[in-house]
Amino acid sequence: MSEEHRETGTGWPEPAEPVRPSGPAGEPDPRPEAPDPDELSPLAPAEREAEAPPPEDPPAEGSGDDGPSGSVAKAGPASRRLTSAGAMIAVLLALLGFTLVVQLKTTSTDSSLAGTREEDLVRISSDLDSRERRLRQDIAALEESQRQLRSGEQGRQAALEEATRRADELGILAGTLPAVGPGLSVRFEGGDKATSSARILDAVQELRGAGAEAMQIVGADGTSVRIIASTYFVDAQGGGLVVDGRRLAAPYTVLVIGDPATMRTALNIPGGVVASVADDGGTVIVEDREAVEVSQLHAPIKLEHARPVS
Repeated sequence: MSEEHRETGTGWPEPAEPVRPSGPAGEPDPRPEAPDPDELSPLAPAEREAEAPPPEDPPAEGSGDDGPSGSVAKAGPASRRLTSAGAMIAVLLALLGFTLVVQLKTTSTDSSLAGTREEDLVRISSDLDSRERRLRQDIAALEESQRQLRSGEQGRQAALEEATRRADELGILAGTLPAVGPGLSVRFEGGDKATSSARILDAVQELRGAGAEAMQIVGADGTSVRIIASTYFVDAQGGGLVVDGRRLAAPYTVLVIGDPATMRTALNIPGGVVASVADDGGTVIVEDREAVEVSQLHAPIKLEHARPVS
């Protein structure tokens, strides 16, 4: 290189292009470290770009090419499956929540007391308190009897008194002994539907549940029948009732011994006996009595198979 070239910086020679090494007879260089022949291609970058194939146009919608739209089309069913599964889970969760809410409302709400007035609720509460006191008194009496029966010398006398008292109670319940005590007189008046056997039976069951100890029913002609556990009521042809095989004419009066306040509350509960008879066009007249006499007796039941244990 001349001094002029060094001073002016011009006239520098062009760098020589790399020469593709080749082996004998123009074969590729067998050396392992030899460069790739394609890297030594004499084509210029512009020529390479010219020779490159033009980019293909994106396939039209609905074509069957495996382009981007084809990928989206393939991803569509998966997305729909995921969306359907999510919707199904949401529906199941909604149904489960609805079921739980309905169950909680059902268990927490008493339909029979939902529309009851405040004074009726007070009477029902008083009835329950009276029953509780009566049961506690019975428990205390039984515990006292047990203590006396275990107290040595007085045990025999206490056992005899207890047996006598128990026999009297069973006689009253079985209808073989008369009874007297405070209670109610319940009179049923009205048509055949209001004084049907179903209405009388409902009244008897309500009175038993309220602590009735003895009952008898009296017809218009004075015919009386003692009401016990096995007593049945049937509507007679032509009107009237058949009670334990005896026919009674309306109106009917039920004499019952027990706590008057508790039994009156049981008859007057909403939807009870008094309300049902009133709906059928009849009336129920309830009177408190200090002394109700239940004198009609029931014939003793002849036992065929049972016998007392000695």
